[in-house]
Amino acid sequence: MARISPLAIAGVALIGGLWLAERARPLRRQSHDTATRQVRNVAIGLGTMAVVTAIEMPLLKRIAEGNVVARRGLVQVLPLPGPLKVLIGVAAMDYAYYWWHIATHRMPILWRLHRVHHIDPDMDMTTALRFHAADMIVSLPFRIAQVAISGADTRILMAHRRFFDASVLFHHSNLRLPGRWDNRLSLVFTTPKMHGVHHSKVPEEMNSNWSSGISLWDRLHGTLRRKPQDAIDIGVADGASLADLPLANSQIAPFREMPEPLPPGSVSLR
Repeated sequence: MARISPLAIAGVALIGGLWLAERARPLRRQSHDTATRQVRNVAIGLGTMAVVTAIEMPLLKRIAEGNVVARRGLVQVLPLPGPLKVLIGVAAMDYAYYWWHIATHRMPILWRLHRVHHIDPDMDMTTALRFHAADMIVSLPFRIAQVAISGADTRILMAHRRFFDASVLFHHSNLRLPGRWDNRLSLVFTTPKMHGVHHSKVPEEMNSNWSSGISLWDRLHGTLRRKPQDAIDIGVADGASLADLPLANSQIAPFREMPEPLPPGSVSLR
């Protein structure tokens, strides 16, 4: 009988716990049918996970193994103890993703793909799965550079992957943390309130809170923005965002002509 790893058990517990917690303590009022959204998001996410499992991770593991052999990259040349190398390596990869996230919004070819993630009109943990499979393929050169320049070995690569996946699920969740815990955690990590602002239809708000793991990067670069969650209109302000929500439309949307942004006055500021 196959033995189930503690990490797999922890992963299932995280996903199940978040799913239940979102319903017990919702952060934002949902405006669309939750079941329909979640099934659609999971279906889109299956394609993404297939690319990551079959192509991205095997390739990145080979790069990480090569880092050790060639003593290539940041942490490979630092004379530090192993645990500190892991922390620095994970932080370096997380910081690199901060800039990649900005690029996915600023470069039109990348935004075509990343827009599929942002057109979700509500946010919960399944929004973290809503990435076009082609987005993962196009991001491969960045991922390779991220691993090579950071010097990550396989231990650092997997530590970052687990941290990143857990963080993305957490900060996309519709979870209202008790008391001031969201504000406290946001001193170190990206939280649901922080990332909710980034999913606003208002361009100035969407162009903020770029961090996906460690929140320091937004503080360092002055891109941190706060806003009450009930005043955020989630989604993308263009004429095709709702029409592109269904599964089939989401898959072909990046390859059609991009819709024009709606006039600023038409964006809800509730």
